[in-house]
Amino acid sequence: MNENFTYFNYFYAKLLSEKTKKKTEIVFVSIAIISFILHLSLILLVDFKVINLHTSSRFLNNPISSIYTPFSFILIYEVYLLVYYLPKSTTIYIGKQYEIITLIIIRRIFKDLTSLKFKEDWFSAKENILFATDLLATLVLFYLIFIFYKLNRTNEISKAIIQKSVEVTKFIDFKKVIAMILIPIFLVLSIYSLGSWIYESFNISQMVRNIKDINKIFFDEFFTILILIEVLLLLVSFFISDKFSKVIRNSGFIISTILIKLSFGTEGFLNTILIVVAVVFGVLILMIHNKYEVLEAKKITALEV
Repeated sequence: MNENFTYFNYFYAKLLSEKTKKKTEIVFVSIAIISFILHLSLILLVDFKVINLHTSSRFLNNPISSIYTPFSFILIYEVYLLVYYLPKSTTIYIGKQYEIITLIIIRRIFKDLTSLKFKEDWFSAKENILFATDLLATLVLFYLIFIFYKLNRTNEISKAIIQKSVEVTKFIDFKKVIAMILIPIFLVLSIYSLGSWIYESFNISQMVRNIKDINKIFFDEFFTILILIEVLLLLVSFFISDKFSKVIRNSGFIISTILIKLSFGTEGFLNTILIVVAVVFGVLILMIHNKYEVLEAKKITALEV
């Protein structure tokens, strides 16, 4: 048993330690920079007719669209951070989900920059309205994430004075196991999704046209897995506490994740609305939870007096 525990700690340190996180960050930032240069170079080669890919896609005829590629790799790193924070903090783990979906919108903004219609009646074009909506949604989401982490900071300070029980320690160990399981699932899903995408695209020109659906290739399935894991963690958490506030908070986070997952199956305004509603719901759940915890603490103090 001790030997298995030693092996587990060894692999956990290799995959999800602070040192590994820093190395992973360097790797993905480097890949993002290289991919940006390669994409930009490909656009220049097509522009100067050095190569001909027989496609009119804006991904290959506008330099601004090359920003889309490095953001894709940054998103993959954000998924790794989500798994990294799962055993450490539930709220930061949820916050990483909000960061991922916000970065997806930002990446979409860079893509849509190349399809804007510049004319006198600017808002008559659907592309322009969607672009403006995404800009506004980004500002709202950025502020909501700030509020979420600020609320979490308040919650973490209040918890710092509470000693961890044996049950809490076991629950954290359980979350470490879940995080370790998520790593190979993440890798297999990435490889499978990429392979399926390439197979269904057949050729480069078709692949470029289908790149708009790349969110559905990976993130849709990955968020489905996250929902199942969050439900499992909610059930296991009953061994530690069945406090109403904790149950509602964790259940609310699951609902928030489900709304994000549903957004991948929608487009246009509905997609943006679902994302904003998901984050607003998560922020309100955490805000009410914190107030509820303060109220419970006052009740306990009153009873002790």
